[in-house]
Amino acid sequence: MNEQKFKHEQPFEFESGEVLPCLEIGFHTYGKLNQNRDNVVWVCHAFTANSDALDWWKGLFGSGYYFNPEEHFIVCANMLGSCYGSSGPLTVNPQTGKNYYLSFPQVTVRDMVKSLQLLAAHLGISQIHTLIGGSLGGQQAMEWAIVEPEFIKNLILIATNAKHSPWGIAFNESQRLAIAADHTFYENKPDGGIKGLKAARSMALLSYRGYKTYGIKQHEDNNDVVDNYKASGYQNYQGDKLVARFNAYSYWYLSKAMDSHNVGRKRASIEDALSKIISRTLIIGIKSDLLFPIGEQQYLFQHIPQSAYAEFDSYYGHDGFLIETEALTNIITSFFKTDVKGKIIQLQQTA
Repeated sequence: MNEQKFKHEQPFEFESGEVLPCLEIGFHTYGKLNQNRDNVVWVCHAFTANSDALDWWKGLFGSGYYFNPEEHFIVCANMLGSCYGSSGPLTVNPQTGKNYYLSFPQVTVRDMVKSLQLLAAHLGISQIHTLIGGSLGGQQAMEWAIVEPEFIKNLILIATNAKHSPWGIAFNESQRLAIAADHTFYENKPDGGIKGLKAARSMALLSYRGYKTYGIKQHEDNNDVVDNYKASGYQNYQGDKLVARFNAYSYWYLSKAMDSHNVGRKRASIEDALSKIISRTLIIGIKSDLLFPIGEQQYLFQHIPQSAYAEFDSYYGHDGFLIETEALTNIITSFFKTDVKGKIIQLQQTA
């Protein structure tokens, strides 16, 4: 189905206290609600993805795959602050008639979840059968399961954490430093900061993949090469590819939103917040993940009451959650056949 738009005509208050006069959310749906209205699968997308989950998570979602529109009513909304249909820094401020740019309110993961709740109400959804997300998408899914525990029956958290780590924040700040070093970022124009964005994407890739990935994919067969390396070309290619579809302002805001993730903020503790999750929960880690090491997923497993844990290896590192769809399908299939409380799901798989 083509992208749809939901416009919330009432003021939207952010966690910071700042207010937008109205809110737009771009989203996709696939399939139909069944008669019992109990077949909703909601996808929370990651950093620079969009709401077309059947496109970027093909192999796990789509006709013939585990989550398919023939059986499920699949919903994926573009996150608040992004550039794929939802309100963000390039949205026009109705009070000034100009794009917000850096005057857009600071966005947190909790603000994102608040916008998702509004969309769920608009769609008439009374319960989500399965809520799934990886990375920043997993952070959103986790927060939603805490603030509205009865609403989420099954929760799948992949390569994510309860609080964004100093390591992850440092990666994001380094990327923002690159964007800020591009003076055009402060010129308030749609293509502002694109050279900085290219550099930021190059940095991010190093955290999404890893030493082994580059060693295999970007290895030089010719020992006489002294310039124009495959690895150099790859970084430039991926930077250009993102610049062609994204903007530096949304990248800036979403990286800060990821940094904001802390389920313990203004609550008794992180552990207490996780204990509020009553969903049957599957937590999946990737052994080679540099950005969200498996210790972070094991911590979730220890503190979410009705949970199961699985891990797999992938030479794609953190990006494995988008690529290793066969491994994910095997794990998720086992999860729905298992009494999950305190279980470790074994997967004999190495990529």
